[in-house]
Amino acid sequence: MRPYEVMVIFDAELEEEEVRASVDRATQLIQSKGAELGYVDFWGKRRFAYRLKHRWEGYYVVFQAKAEPAAMDELNRTLSLADEVLRHKVLRIPEAVYGPPKTAGAPEPAEA
Repeated sequence: MRPYEVMVIFDAELEEEEVRASVDRATQLIQSKGAELGYVDFWGKRRFAYRLKHRWEGYYVVFQAKAEPAAMDELNRTLSLADEVLRHKVLRIPEAVYGPPKTAGAPEPAEA
């Protein structure tokens, strides 16, 4: 299995519950194909630098998962067809980057 990071920009006019339900559907899709879900980070509404599909704002969500390439291809296809998704990006990331983001000033966990 390979580590991936997925960023999805949803229509800002959606309610937060609708965004969370859509993220749950996407994560359940890849988990049903054997993926291990990492952290899910809801960034909230952000203003765009330029208009995107006639919108000035979007709701950002970033999540990580370890999955087979076929599962991520299916997720990519599903997100491409979803009406509530304005834009998305699926990236394969290095193994060392995978995991929860490190906070500034937090001590590194000790190696055993």
